[in-house]
Amino acid sequence: MQKIAAIFDSFRFSESTLHYAIWIAKHQRAHLTGVFSDDLTYNSFNLYQLLKEGTDQAIITQLEEEDEEKRKAAIGKFEAACQKAGIAYSVHRNKNISLLSALEESIYADLLVIDAKETFIHDVSKPPTRFVRDLLTDVQCPVLIVPTQILIPPVFSDVTNVVLLYDGEPSSVYAIKMYSYLFSSWQSLPTTVLSVNPEGNHLENKHLIKEFIKKHFPDAIYKVMEGQPEEEIVNYLLGQQEGTAIVLGAYRRSTVSRWFRKSMADVLMEALSFPLFIAHNK
Repeated sequence: MQKIAAIFDSFRFSESTLHYAIWIAKHQRAHLTGVFSDDLTYNSFNLYQLLKEGTDQAIITQLEEEDEEKRKAAIGKFEAACQKAGIAYSVHRNKNISLLSALEESIYADLLVIDAKETFIHDVSKPPTRFVRDLLTDVQCPVLIVPTQILIPPVFSDVTNVVLLYDGEPSSVYAIKMYSYLFSSWQSLPTTVLSVNPEGNHLENKHLIKEFIKKHFPDAIYKVMEGQPEEEIVNYLLGQQEGTAIVLGAYRRSTVSRWFRKSMADVLMEALSFPLFIAHNK
């Protein structure tokens, strides 16, 4: 891995994104880019409401200046953490709309890191947020969705074991491939291939997937279950220890499909607080 792009909201700075992005960059010897959006449609205050109430322009100007200071403070925090960690880094301040900015950065990155809670609007919502769902639909590189840190001071668990979700579809194999290519230093971590089949507890294309996994994760173990994937996978992962990371594909679907059936990524973001590595082939 050569380049990681970490997406930050300057007004709700994610300690979780900062921690995981720096930790990965340090272990992978990668360059870390902090992406800070100067989206003109997004402020820490409600500009529409102030204009509606006829607020004096001088007050609005003052609030805008305070927002600029908040942006600078967030960037300063990112730079100080990178310098302390001794990693190569850069800062991008993009004036585009936040989502478009993140998507553009993904074209030129090996990995995108973002907090599951990010919204880039005033409202706070539970994962999966609309912003993250829209990002995952059109992103151009793999994404690491990191859990929101709510403790003060924050306490983080580094990745100590990995679960690879496999359903026999090309997208799940693609995600495992991308994970193995990008996180070569994690291949020695305890790794489980988890597969849930509604039609019986057998592994799809057993010979092929085991041959492939052996070349990348020679010590991996297999857990194969019968049942509904959305239920069985969540139940299994709820029993996993802190420090578990999950690898999955199959996010890209048609808009109509997403109306009627949640993505597995959506299900996992709702139910769990583990990092999710998501990659889908186009």
